[in-house]
Amino acid sequence: MKVLITGHRGFIGQNLVQYITNNTDWEVTGWEWGDSKYPTVDGHDWVIHLGAISATTETDVDKVMRQNYDFSRWLLASCNRNYVNLQYSSSASVYGLNTEFKETSPVDPRTPYAWSKYMFERWCTQESHVRIVQGFRYFNVYGNHEEHKAGQASPVSQFRKQPIIKLFEHSDKYLRDFIAVEDICRIHVDFINTVKESGVWNVGTGTATSFQQVADAINSKQEYIPMPEQLKPSYQRYTCADLTKLESTIGPQKFVTVNEWITRETD
Repeated sequence: MKVLITGHRGFIGQNLVQYITNNTDWEVTGWEWGDSKYPTVDGHDWVIHLGAISATTETDVDKVMRQNYDFSRWLLASCNRNYVNLQYSSSASVYGLNTEFKETSPVDPRTPYAWSKYMFERWCTQESHVRIVQGFRYFNVYGNHEEHKAGQASPVSQFRKQPIIKLFEHSDKYLRDFIAVEDICRIHVDFINTVKESGVWNVGTGTATSFQQVADAINSKQEYIPMPEQLKPSYQRYTCADLTKLESTIGPQKFVTVNEWITRETD
């Protein structure tokens, strides 16, 4: 099995390369934006497309569309031409401020990043394919190798680095579906091994945890700050993946909890 991973030096990419190396005998190659104009798709069995501008605060719409949408369309076309299967990362941000999180639920993208993810999803579902095309709506991913993301890193990673944790006011009312990156990696590999159909799947844990609960598990030294005005129109106060489709596809799942991960990494 030969797999190409775009964005292999990013947060999820680094973890996925390590997971595949440790748990399979697959040959992995990587490509990053700027390595060359386009990656070489020919000769691979699968492309796992992770490379993207992932900052939800990025306001340069042309830049986001060029890297997240235009390039992704090129990559899908190249996979079709070369009879290569494709997995791609999408995002729970496509649900926006909705409170229902089924793959068939209405979408409400509120940032250029969320729009770029939804538009590529939509393109994939409308196009015909010669091979398998699988999209994964990641919920709030956390784990090792987030250092380069700075303020865009997960709350789990940011809080662990703060001597006094800074929380938005009312953080007990902001709940997210936090999923460990190792579970993301496992699901990618499980799908390649067992799933022969195309589609879009939620990838979360099906459990919502408040920012306050995450902070309490890390450090009791805390202070509260107002939420920045620019975040308020798009800030998701609640996310929780409906896993009906995921579990009907690959079976019941056992996920690492936030508390388990924090305890393990602290010991």
